[in-house]
Amino acid sequence: MFTRFTILSLLIILSYFAGAQFPRFSLGTDLGLLHNFQQEQGFSTIGYRVNANFHLTRKDGITTAFTLSGIGKYENTLSATARDISTNPQQLHYTNKGQMRFRQVTAGWKHYIRGAPDTESGWNLYGHAGFGLLLGRINNLHSPTIDTADYTLPVLQGQARFKRLTFDLGLGWEKPVGGDFYFYTEARVFIPSSDYPSPYILVNQNAPFAGMLGAGLRILF
Repeated sequence: MFTRFTILSLLIILSYFAGAQFPRFSLGTDLGLLHNFQQEQGFSTIGYRVNANFHLTRKDGITTAFTLSGIGKYENTLSATARDISTNPQQLHYTNKGQMRFRQVTAGWKHYIRGAPDTESGWNLYGHAGFGLLLGRINNLHSPTIDTADYTLPVLQGQARFKRLTFDLGLGWEKPVGGDFYFYTEARVFIPSSDYPSPYILVNQNAPFAGMLGAGLRILF
């Protein structure tokens, strides 16, 4: 790993002293709508994202990002089943009010399909793909409160944390607005690539499956 890093560093330094305009660096920030697509625990909330881009060439580079979601709220009508046949009633119907939010860190490759990160006119189209780590927090409130000693619940009450590895994809459009600033709008999706079952999450498989549509500014250095 150290050898690869050394080689990459040397290539970057050599390209710089050879008079190339690249590599270059840029920072971006955007705000938008984040949505969890699962029907059983779907929600929409605000999403905020900051990203750093290392433009190695006019077409390709490395991108890293941090995404923070607002609190997403959803509600389910569920049934608790009695643990013993002598318990009456055998089923209790209740409402679960859930809240979910998460932080997500991603790193990947960015490619300009049209244009370049330093274009001064026209517009750019780019895509990126990478892997990330999603750290989530969930809070469930049951109405009424049910004794877990007597009933088996499909989802537990209370607060818990969870984590997921994700495969992240994005497609963006941007336009220079002057002074090394670029306005951009971007659609991205976070696809879970691992499952760590949690009794506080109603549907664990492919959860959360979230997407975000945001708009913001990027500054090129």
